[in-house]
Amino acid sequence: MPKLFSDSDALAEEIVRAVGTDLVVGLPLGLGKANHVVNALYARACADPDVKLTLLSALTLEKPRPKGLIEHRFIAPVIDRLFGGYPDLAYADALRESRLPPNVEVVEFFFLAGRWLHVPAAQQNYISANYTHAASYLLARGLNVVTQLVAKRVVDGVPRYSLSCNTDTTLDVLRERRAGRASFKLIAQVNSELPFMPGAGDLPADEFSAVLESAATDFPLFAPPSEPISNVKYAIGLNAASLVRDGGTLQIGIGQIGDALAQGLILRHRDSAAFQKIVARLSPARLSVPQETGAFEVGLYGVSEMLTEAFIGLIDAGILKRAVDGVVLHGAFFLGPKSFYRALREMSPDQIARIQMMPVSFTNELYGEEERKRRARIDARFINNTMMATLLGAAVSDGLDNGQVVSGVGGQYNFVAQAFALEGARSVLTLEATRQAGRSLKSNILWRYGHETIPRHLRDIFVTEYGVADLRGKSDADVIAGMLAITDSRFQGELVRVAKDAGKLPRGYEIPAGHRENHPERITSALKPARDAGLLPSFPFGCDFTEVEQRLIPALEMLQGAQRSPQALASLLWQGLIRTPDGADEACLARLGLDRPATWAERGYRALVSAALAQSRET
Repeated sequence: MPKLFSDSDALAEEIVRAVGTDLVVGLPLGLGKANHVVNALYARACADPDVKLTLLSALTLEKPRPKGLIEHRFIAPVIDRLFGGYPDLAYADALRESRLPPNVEVVEFFFLAGRWLHVPAAQQNYISANYTHAASYLLARGLNVVTQLVAKRVVDGVPRYSLSCNTDTTLDVLRERRAGRASFKLIAQVNSELPFMPGAGDLPADEFSAVLESAATDFPLFAPPSEPISNVKYAIGLNAASLVRDGGTLQIGIGQIGDALAQGLILRHRDSAAFQKIVARLSPARLSVPQETGAFEVGLYGVSEMLTEAFIGLIDAGILKRAVDGVVLHGAFFLGPKSFYRALREMSPDQIARIQMMPVSFTNELYGEEERKRRARIDARFINNTMMATLLGAAVSDGLDNGQVVSGVGGQYNFVAQAFALEGARSVLTLEATRQAGRSLKSNILWRYGHETIPRHLRDIFVTEYGVADLRGKSDADVIAGMLAITDSRFQGELVRVAKDAGKLPRGYEIPAGHRENHPERITSALKPARDAGLLPSFPFGCDFTEVEQRLIPALEMLQGAQRSPQALASLLWQGLIRTPDGADEACLARLGLDRPATWAERGYRALVSAALAQSRET
């Protein structure tokens, strides 16, 4: 049986006593970090230079860091409300500020997107890895401690512990330990908010060397709020939803596009005619790619490295219902808003039994039980996000051409490889057609880029707000034509010229007329009837923001956009100075502390926000 502790410092001392002063500690990706144990080990190493501490991690979660007066006034109360009791990981600030002692090293294979750009220690100690290779890399570095946040349940007087949100790499390294190929101490920290998930991650107490449990070390889970789904992301999600076959298999990534996809599937299931109409309005020239628009009579089976609240929405809608051995959804880790964790905790035993957490080697690979997986993963659609793509079909998902890492490869390559290995499967990579870079608008579809995550020989399907490009098995010229058809029209001409100059397009090629109207205004117009009818809500799966905050979000986004143009900002300021806010606007201004401005800066911001509130209601 494990040793029981109520004090994290005492537990850290026990780990040093039992393992020694050379600690190689594995931390689960994302939510499953045992923060108090990690912080105690870090403090122990800081206090004693003879203790060498190597933290092997991924997706270190940090509270948002607001910038500027308005952002701070908006987000600070949200942070207090949603993250107030969450204990910060001490190593994160030290790493960011170059304050790590020489005897402490932090190594990660996946970053919170964009948060570790231009942080030398983090960038230099990053390991580029497929998610399925992470466990072997941990073991190769001499892993001797794994710390894990767990849920606890007592059955007939005997405690059991669930790995809950992170069965991903922990189950894989435990398999190696049971086979005698690894030796490490598994340390648990009990959390009362963590859902107890059944399945392979439901472990007896004797798997653990020590358990930390006390009221003082219990804490609210990290719960990022859902973000509102923009028109662009809804267009992408709806286009992707028309690729999913009834009776098939679904994997989706995190974020607004995943939520938009799920809501698109729900709309398609409940009102096929309305779904068909919206997709036709979005892509009137889309003829070559077959569309799936019917309801889900057989239903889908989900297998995804990450479980999100969108999957719960698909279960509730009766879409995720094709069971494999009694299970409709297999996953390897989860992260989401408070409502997501609560939904899992409140499920009945029969409901939760249909969701099983597995090792990442199960969800992301075919190796091991391959025949069983092939039978289950029928007509699979692996739908993931990418940042940029080339006209020749390569995807840029994790890093920049200067070597800086934005996030990580994660499981994207795993799912692309599965799409080519499974009969009837497709890899669908989604991206916004453009991005704002300072005051400049840039195309996310490029002729070439100095970094690739998925090479062009694995090109399959790309989706932007402007449509679908099916590239599998196509010639380079056809691939380029397909990518141009989903490119923003403001950039098509130059890309055509470059492709022709390279000899990859015929000199006489012209983009078909139906694809030369790829402008944001068309997307807004195409979605407006469905938006007005409430078919495409900004928060389809619930929201942690108040009604006032929900009114503020689009206005603040509009204000942020105006700041890129002095002319637009001046126009917004003038409109705000000459208008009188109504009662609803006054509530929004009060939320930002602008109801009684005391400085010239506050008066200026009051006018800007007031005008942005008025304009955001008109779009």
